Parts: sequence; structure tokens; C-alpha cells
Amino acid sequence: MDITPTSIKDVVVIVPPRFGDHRGFFSESWNRAKLEAAGLSLPEFVQDNHSLSREIGTVRGLHFQSPPHAQGKLVRCGRGRLFDVAVDVRRGSPTFGNWVGEELTFENGKQLWIPAGFLHGFMTLEADTEIVYKCTDGYAPDCDGAVRWDSCGIEWPLDGITPVLSGKDEAAQTLDAFDTPFSYEG
Repeated sequence: MDITPTSIKDVVVIVPPRFGDHRGFFSESWNRAKLEAAGLSLPEFVQDNHSLSREIGTVRGLHFQSPPHAQGKLVRCGRGRLFDVAVDVRRGSPTFGNWVGEELTFENGKQLWIPAGFLHGFMTLEADTEIVYKCTDGYAPDCDGAVRWDSCGIEWPLDGITPVLSGKDEAAQTLDAFDTPFSYEG
């Protein structure tokens, strides 16, 4: 597995190898032993999620789950193309408020590891884009929260795109109003 650090220490890009021939390809998208052999130890995953966004420019996020049900996520694109983002909201972190963005596509096979303590969101860059991700905790409605997608200084790929948002994401609080429940444990 190819593991590449990002500008935020705890967020990494993982690219599993693909073995292909005239029929297509095979890839192990998750293999704990291989990741640990490459020096990356991730928490246990307890839930897999899969969502489809029909329109180009669909923005989902920036979402989080607060403790005691905070979630780390291993995110990949199952079909199409998306711009995936993680924002550090760990109080006391040297990279608090910084963000990392990565284009994930079916073709490039990249995955983004986003630990608990980060906001997560994405924008679709093709119609009928699917995102697939593993979570370290199950969905807990009472811990669910959001921060406005456009309040963190993220350089979204918006050229000619009008964002498509849910009511929840349109009404989310701004980053400067967000009282983070997360702490940095550097």
C-alpha cells in the first residue's frame, strides 16, 4: 500500500495497489496487516457507509460526530469523482482550522484517512458520484453536527458550479461560532 502524508500530520492518503488485466482489476481496499506493515495503525472500523450524489456540485458537510461517538473515516470514491476535505478542529492542535483536500476518483483509487477530531465534507465533480467510507464508530444522532462548508477558507473547485446543499448543511454554524468538543493529543 502506498501511504502519503498530507500537510496535516494525522491525515494521510492511502492508495492500495490494483492488479489488472483485460477483464478489469482487483484491489484490496482495506487490509489491516498490510497497513500496519507499512507503518500505519488505524482504529477498528465498525460501520461502512455508501452514498450517491446525483448532481455535479453536491456538497455534503462539513460533518462531525462528537464524543463519545466521534468517528474516524477512511474515504474512497466508488464511482465518479469528488473533492474530499478534512478540517482540523482539535482544540490546541498546531494545525487547528487548517484543511486538506484531495481529489478522489474511481480511476485513481485514492483513499483519505480522516481521524476523529476533523470535520469531513466533499463536493462531487461528476454526476452520479458514489462515496464509500469506513467509520470507527456507528451513527449517533445525538452526537451529529455540522459546520458550514464555506466558513473554513477551503478552496473548493467551484468554477462554473453552483453548490447543491441539504437544508441541514445550509443552516450549519460557521467555524468561528463552533465550540469544538475535540482536543489535540499531540
